[in-house]
Amino acid sequence: MKFTSKNCFKEGLLRKIPHSQSGAEEELKAAKEWLGEAGKNVKSDASRSAIISAYNAMFHSARAVLARDGVREKSHFCIARYLEDFYMQKGVLEKKWVELLDFYRELRHEDQYATTFVASRNDAENAISAAEEFNKRMRSLLEIG
Repeated sequence: MKFTSKNCFKEGLLRKIPHSQSGAEEELKAAKEWLGEAGKNVKSDASRSAIISAYNAMFHSARAVLARDGVREKSHFCIARYLEDFYMQKGVLEKKWVELLDFYRELRHEDQYATTFVASRNDAENAISAAEEFNKRMRSLLEIG
């Protein structure tokens, strides 16, 4: 059985809240700050921290869409399921963005919890580039209304 946003709502991992444009703007502000942190981490040769920061930028960019839509998450996994079901399935969001969010969510998890995880500067720079593009795409979803 495929886990969907419907399952996430049923399990309380996604829940309805009032729609919030200001909440969306705050999330975008947080995403921008995390992108800045990611850049500082790369300059300091802290590649693992840069990857975590880049993922956090993606996380907050996606949360901006949820806030605007009146949805609160309790699961990083369920954010991607929401985007998949409410945007990708309707043809408004390309599959690659959901896959990218899932990829970096899993990589962040490995980075944060695996004792053997190794990241190169190139890995970190790729993560930052992906996060910047993801942020732009989430901003364009917000413009759709």
